[in-house]
Amino acid sequence: MIKTNKIIGALAIAACSFMSLSTQAQQLKVPAPSPSQTLKQNFALGEVSLEYSRPGIKGRVIFGDVVPFGKTWRTGANATTKITFSDDIKLEGNDVKAGTYGIYTVPNKDSWDIMLYKDLTLAGNVADYKPENEVLRFKVKPTALGNKVETFTINFADISAASATIELLWENTRIPIKLTADIDAKIMKNIDANVAADNRPYFQAAGYYYDNGKDLKQALAWIDKAVEQNPKAFYIMMLKAKIEYKLKDKAAGKLSAEKTVALAQDAKNDDYAAMAQKLMIENK
Repeated sequence: MIKTNKIIGALAIAACSFMSLSTQAQQLKVPAPSPSQTLKQNFALGEVSLEYSRPGIKGRVIFGDVVPFGKTWRTGANATTKITFSDDIKLEGNDVKAGTYGIYTVPNKDSWDIMLYKDLTLAGNVADYKPENEVLRFKVKPTALGNKVETFTINFADISAASATIELLWENTRIPIKLTADIDAKIMKNIDANVAADNRPYFQAAGYYYDNGKDLKQALAWIDKAVEQNPKAFYIMMLKAKIEYKLKDKAAGKLSAEKTVALAQDAKNDDYAAMAQKLMIENK
């Protein structure tokens, strides 16, 4: 009986030791070989977000070897690379509805196929890739990079009010994908509705008209009303000067720029004072 108890005790100690080692193993955290990244970019009137994993070169040849030419690639590592559009947009001129899609690609030397995919669980199981799950497929041309990019990177570049470029960057290759949004009609409708309402956002409406080459006389009428609403706002006076200069009224533009300098100095904003002075020099 004593011998049996000793055996049971030894087994219990061994079990506890194993559980302890197992717990320690579960608690051990090491860096991921291809760390994940979530990237969000405000764009047009909404947002674009990306979730992807970032493998490294690690001394290998990537395109044409690790990532073969002519074959479907998950465009990253680990789970499916996902892109989410909060609003309807266009990719390379193709309409895309708001939603979340997987990004898959077929790299080649002279062109890449870019695909948006409905199944977000496929990950790297590209042998099970089904063309019927494609939402969109189009081609883009790769460009060469002067400097090697060690870690696979997806980036937003050349961002403007209604366009941007999604860049896939790795090794010596850049894949640009043009992203656009048709927001002008929506904004114009909102401007008309808001200007007619009590809140009357004259400054924002004038700024949109100035930035997008619309009716500058209407922009001037709105900025004059904005100045009436807030006569000490140097940033409003600055926009008034820019609109007047763009209308080729140099005398009025100079007067508004001088007022901007004075208002900015009173507000202790050296940046706007300097910008207004520069504006006057550029329009002599």
